[in-house]
Amino acid sequence: MDELVEHVQSELRRLADPDKAPQMAAYLKTDMPFYGVQTPARRALGRDLKKQFRPQSAAEYRSQIDVLWNLPHREEKYLAIGVAAAHPDFITFEQIDLYQRLVTEGAWWDLVDSVASGIIGKVVMNERARMRPLLDEWIDSDDMWLRRTAIICQLEHKESTDVEMLFGFCTRRAFEKEFFIRKAIGWALRQYARTDPEAVTEYLLENRESLSGLSF
Repeated sequence: MDELVEHVQSELRRLADPDKAPQMAAYLKTDMPFYGVQTPARRALGRDLKKQFRPQSAAEYRSQIDVLWNLPHREEKYLAIGVAAAHPDFITFEQIDLYQRLVTEGAWWDLVDSVASGIIGKVVMNERARMRPLLDEWIDSDDMWLRRTAIICQLEHKESTDVEMLFGFCTRRAFEKEFFIRKAIGWALRQYARTDPEAVTEYLLENRESLSGLSF
């Protein structure tokens, strides 16, 4: 892990643009420090990590994510999420407590959304029976980001979408005034409309009075 951290931090320092760092923090409304590394360069570094530091076990996979996530800069957290997404063989229900921590500690859209749809969404797809009780807890959680995750975790599921769960979760949170929940409902419905526009149109018309204008 020490070699991984040293490599990541030395590369991020090499790629850093101090002039961009405050702009990136201001855009995301965060006090978390940035190196000022732009997305293309960071993604290239992520591909490099996948080749050079491929985890050999689920425990090593988990440790890599954990050690990068606990570093102080935003780009390091992006790379932690990148490691989590890059090794599908290790994306299983056994790691869901780690993914849940990324959501609750990340607590902002740029960190949460890629975990919700790209990582947790894969666990939902592959292990629906085990995930459904947990998602039923999350949709009513006091943590807004877990509620958002429950709504958007099927963004990439297309024909495999659990439509009853999608519509049910949208209905259960339709009363909310929270922007990120209202936006999540609209996003999830719009995405599924690319697969089944008739079903989404019917749902929208039947629930027009309960859905927010933003969601609708």
